[in-house]
Amino acid sequence: MKKDIHPNYQPCTIDCTCGNSIKTRSVLPRIQVDICSACHPFFTGKQKLMDTAGRIDRFKKKFQDKIVSAKKSTRATPASALKARVADMKKSNFQALKDKIKAEGK
Repeated sequence: MKKDIHPNYQPCTIDCTCGNSIKTRSVLPRIQVDICSACHPFFTGKQKLMDTAGRIDRFKKKFQDKIVSAKKSTRATPASALKARVADMKKSNFQALKDKIKAEGK
């Protein structure tokens, strides 16, 4: 290995703007930071939580009229009536195709 290519690893002081000082080791003799674990809201317990429920409520309120009108316009049909309607459609489509084939054949 080459000699004298690595930087000098020395004791270091990390100074925060709140006045807190942390001793560690680094290639720099002094590091200055704006926020540290002593003054950060997450670590101090003074963290403010965002109220996402308010956003959801506002969204629901904004689109409530459209949701209600969409629900009212769709009416529930009994399954048997729906099956009968589909069967009638199939018969009429089949008959129309049958007639079309006959017309092309003549």
